[in-house]
Amino acid sequence: MNQPERWMESVEGVDKRTMASQLESRVRQDIISGRLAPGSKLRLKELADTYDAGVIPLREALSRLAATGFVLATEQKGFSVGRISAEEIRDITHTRLLIECQALRLSITQGDLDWESRLIAAHHRLDRLPVVEGPERMLRPDWEQAHEAFHTILLSACDSHWLMRFAGMLRDQTARYRQLSLLYAGSIDRDVPGEHRALLDAALARDVERACELLTEHYETTTRNVLKHERLKASTQS
Repeated sequence: MNQPERWMESVEGVDKRTMASQLESRVRQDIISGRLAPGSKLRLKELADTYDAGVIPLREALSRLAATGFVLATEQKGFSVGRISAEEIRDITHTRLLIECQALRLSITQGDLDWESRLIAAHHRLDRLPVVEGPERMLRPDWEQAHEAFHTILLSACDSHWLMRFAGMLRDQTARYRQLSLLYAGSIDRDVPGEHRALLDAALARDVERACELLTEHYETTTRNVLKHERLKASTQS
């Protein structure tokens, strides 16, 4: 193979990886939003038409999502959207609090002025964005990004790569459950911005115990609302 051919093959490989990354993001968002229902089959040809994409990068995207739990890959049966359950969200929330409360303690104890500044800036953006949009009360993507940034920076001064890595993985798994929590009628009265402001104030005051109490209530409120959704009620009763 001559040099131009090797260069073209390299470019094509990069293009395929880029397309797979874009598809991974789009499919993930559709799973989180519920457009792709839990347990539903993911047929490559149908998805290729939906996303106007080739089968090869789409298969790569689904394989990546299978590694994170958003998609289930079964030999001989192909791909399907990962299922949800009351047991799983309880387990995720419990484990998340074990990890994040420890990270939060360290972060508040060790955080410097730069950490405070970044946290205040992240909260400022989060506080200015509407949480949902449309009659379906869908989470706004820009709010989701700002929300993730605030919680990440809140823990970031813990100085532990593994605590941050596990916290990110668990936060990722909570994303589609968070959308379900908004479909509970009582969730409309929840003051989510107020919860984030209280977390910010406790962190800046270096009140470790108060911050951990607030973080615990923040996550457990979401979980309680999720468990009131009909789909999760059914999984509890079966």
